[in-house]
Amino acid sequence: MMNVIIVGMGTDSRERMVRSAAYLFRERGYSGTAFRDVIVHSGAPRGSIYHHFPGGKVQLAEEAVRYAGDFLNAGIQAAVEGGDAAAAVDAFTGWWRQVLIKSEFRAGCPVAAVTVESHDEAPQLAAAAARAFGRWEDTLATGLGNAGVPDGRAARLARLVVASVEGATILCRAHRTVEPLDDVVNELKTLVAAATED
Repeated sequence: MMNVIIVGMGTDSRERMVRSAAYLFRERGYSGTAFRDVIVHSGAPRGSIYHHFPGGKVQLAEEAVRYAGDFLNAGIQAAVEGGDAAAAVDAFTGWWRQVLIKSEFRAGCPVAAVTVESHDEAPQLAAAAARAFGRWEDTLATGLGNAGVPDGRAARLARLVVASVEGATILCRAHRTVEPLDDVVNELKTLVAAATED
């Protein structure tokens, strides 16, 4: 899915490298992706990566996390504007389902990959991931709130959606089936529907 975006958006080498890094992190992880991999995948000139990212791999990863967070958040925002609580869940989970199937369960979340592998050596990466997760939660909470879920409950449910889907994505990759995600989505929709009726 993200490789379609890489081809379809702009030609600026810096942007291509950011998108390529996000794509590669979701399949290979942070530590499994080298600068040379990003150069080959993006088709950017060899020396340009050091020019655009003088802060090294950490700077590139921070930009890739921001890009991935913004990309998915835009999809969630578009879907939740109608005030349908189930659409808020579908907006977040439908994209992951496609990514898993199209990648034959090789791809996961680039934000999670960077979070898990960044540790204490690059605290700015954990902070970038927290911002991405936080935006998804805020956007989902807004959609749930628009559907009638009280604010405090909407925020908690939004966090539950993000945490559940991230975990389900890992289970899907391990089992090589979307069944864990489908099960989680069904349960989340039940919870969300009940919350709108309270």
